[in-house]
Amino acid sequence: MSRRQLGKSYLGVLDCDSGSVSLLDIPFSDLSNVVTGNDYFYIEGASGSIPTSIAKVTLDENKTKVISFSIVWSSSPNVMQYRSFFSTPEFIEFPTSSPGQKAYAYFYPPLNPMFEGLPDEKPPLLVKTHGGPTAETRGVLDLSVQYWTSRGWAFLDVNYGGSTGYGREYRERLLKKWGIVDVDDCCSCARFLVENGKVDEQRLCITGRSAGGYTTLASLAFRDTFKAGASLYGIGDITLLRAETHKFESRYMDNLVGSEGAYYERSPINFVNKFTCPVILFQGLDDKVVPPDQARKIYKALKESGLPVALVEYEGEQHGFRKAENIKFTLEQQMVFFARTVGKFEVADDITPIKIENFD
Repeated sequence: MSRRQLGKSYLGVLDCDSGSVSLLDIPFSDLSNVVTGNDYFYIEGASGSIPTSIAKVTLDENKTKVISFSIVWSSSPNVMQYRSFFSTPEFIEFPTSSPGQKAYAYFYPPLNPMFEGLPDEKPPLLVKTHGGPTAETRGVLDLSVQYWTSRGWAFLDVNYGGSTGYGREYRERLLKKWGIVDVDDCCSCARFLVENGKVDEQRLCITGRSAGGYTTLASLAFRDTFKAGASLYGIGDITLLRAETHKFESRYMDNLVGSEGAYYERSPINFVNKFTCPVILFQGLDDKVVPPDQARKIYKALKESGLPVALVEYEGEQHGFRKAENIKFTLEQQMVFFARTVGKFEVADDITPIKIENFD
């Protein structure tokens, strides 16, 4: 049997007679599937230093201890040679804006064995807001995260209130409060790291995809914590999204937002005058979940307001980018955008930046 508690998966053997559970010692912190056999079984899992893999596990005669654990398939079989570059996530609890309440995140400090930051300089921070919005970030090896940490950035993956994996009460924090709880938790965690001397307060950036893109835009519109943001196929107008998204999710937001008035009050497009920092947007033109008009409307409004803003549109991409060249381009353009507008440093890679309106 497997269970998940406070961001970690546990695997155990249940004794049906006594009801006792013997936890098994395995190197995976996240489990997806378990397939049992006779004297062994297979599991799919990952950890902060092991990519998604399938392992064969053999137990002792009493079926309470692991005597053999071997990976038989890996999604990224060649990455382990670069393990010295991997920043291992630190699971952190932090206080939210509600007294006595805590939320959770994974913090990745910058790491590159070939370079070292200046002793008196704190790193810039990129906060990632996961999608869903009721999904969960799991703290497993993600090379897109390592892209940032190997280049001197600290990276923060937030499981804001409403995320799966921390119990029903935690999951229900987001009911009627999407655009409030998620935003507050992301801002609170960034400030928590600043207060603990981990990151540079003047170089806090935020990014997110889909619902995470909405949290990104809402954080920039309704709070002043971050200095720049990147929205990937994010939502600027939740009223418009309810009308235009595909049928399957058309009523999904009713429990997350609430009244008609809340739809207006929590749509960043209606409060462009509150944005104060640069924004870059990425959008697939074949996206049926978050249609291209979402990115185009917020881009046009921000451009007219005089803020630095850029928009990248991809032909043939839907909700989530699939083409390797577009995934690479998106990462690189976020990096150079933040470096130019907030970081004030030259990127190590040979990247040609796109034009930033009201900046170039």
